[in-house]
Amino acid sequence: MSIVSQQAEADLRVGGSTPPLVLDVDDTLIRTDLLHETAVAYFRANPLRVFNLVLWTLQGKATLKRKLSEQVPLDVDALPINDELVAFARAEHDKGRSVGLATAADELLALRLARRFDFIDFTIGSDGTNNLKGANKAAALVERFPDGFAYAGDGRSDLEVWDKAQSIILSGASSDTADKARALGKPVEAVFERPKLGLRGWAKALRVHQWAKNALVFVPLILSGMATEPTAVVAALGAFIAISLMASGTYLLNDLFDLTDDRLHWTKRNRPLASGALRIKHGVPASVGLIASGLALAAVIGLPTLGLLVAYMATTLLYSFYIKRQPIVDAFTLAALFTMRLGIGIAAVGAVPSPWLLVFSMFLFTSLSFAKRQTEIQKSVAKGRTAVNGRGYLGTDAGMVVAMGVATAMAAITIMVLYIMNDVYSADFYNHPGFLWVFPAALFMWVSRIWLLCHREQLNDDPVAFAIRDRISIALGGLMGAAFLAGWLL
Repeated sequence: MSIVSQQAEADLRVGGSTPPLVLDVDDTLIRTDLLHETAVAYFRANPLRVFNLVLWTLQGKATLKRKLSEQVPLDVDALPINDELVAFARAEHDKGRSVGLATAADELLALRLARRFDFIDFTIGSDGTNNLKGANKAAALVERFPDGFAYAGDGRSDLEVWDKAQSIILSGASSDTADKARALGKPVEAVFERPKLGLRGWAKALRVHQWAKNALVFVPLILSGMATEPTAVVAALGAFIAISLMASGTYLLNDLFDLTDDRLHWTKRNRPLASGALRIKHGVPASVGLIASGLALAAVIGLPTLGLLVAYMATTLLYSFYIKRQPIVDAFTLAALFTMRLGIGIAAVGAVPSPWLLVFSMFLFTSLSFAKRQTEIQKSVAKGRTAVNGRGYLGTDAGMVVAMGVATAMAAITIMVLYIMNDVYSADFYNHPGFLWVFPAALFMWVSRIWLLCHREQLNDDPVAFAIRDRISIALGGLMGAAFLAGWLL
């Protein structure tokens, strides 16, 4: 939402030319921070580089920014921008007004960004020695434009610049900063509000809808016959909350490491971090807090649960840093993460591990992971790309991925049949085990439907998320649940 003051514009134009329009960059012209972007990209390439980041920071922010701008090939064309401010600046430029950038970001990076916009006439930024922020930026602009300038900014440090400016443009400023800027008594040319993230935005960033996958921790509770034991139920519930917190924290980290690739993706570009709706400086502490909370809760449940959750975290981080770009291995790792959920449930309630269940899980979720990759390959090819951004798959891999996905799906069904034949009838848990023959039949129908829709390019990016909303999948799941209850209770 934007508000442009026609009265302020008229007042400025009286008696001569309009003063130059100077735009801040971070969280103003773009909906992110260049220092945070380059730091994340630098760290993502090699986590051991954190020691360089600390060393450069000790030498001063200007040095840190210069080093990062020299070593990080940031894709400035993919950065999310403030479309309303861009439209305003372009319109002012078309009227004959000089428009430029003045940013605390390093000048080398700012010059690259400026080439993205055809209305930018000049660019000034930090030079490796002088951090162009607050009073430093105000002094530089006063020296360059002694007859006055208009300034668009968003933060408290910009108050020192607005104090020297002839007029003010507020772009994404907090209500407190906006009030202090207006108190300076300068004309306010325009106000551009930053969209609020809100609870729905946070839920999207934390992938709350993906918590349904974590319901796997309850499977050992049910299959072990411990669902009537209050202590076991509480432990399983605690494990569910712990792994959900951990998953949300690692999802945020994954999105931080995948910013550039997500911005080139047809749906992932709308994720809060990729779109700039969630700032990196907020996403990092949120991720750390969620991960720490999950580990603390797991420790309360028991050391075996904590150990498996640590293994889950380590595998997830390794996946985010490296494995996700390795074809075949990535699908196997995703299946392992699903299976770890079962392991955490087993550890939480103290159930006896079932090799059948764990092997079945590996084959089933490997198949679903291949379905997800096949969908990404199809959409990438449809957009004229030869490879999937951020993954190790080529467009020509589609046939092999389909073959492996269908093969692992059929293997999962075979394992289910063998389990029923070899273990179910001899177990004391089921009163009428014959009802469980519904399972392989329903499972065959479900995975066949998943791969049929995938082949027709009608599947979204995540088969598990699709199944949660798909009526036929829900009906098949209900049928399997009814068969289990009938075999157990009747």
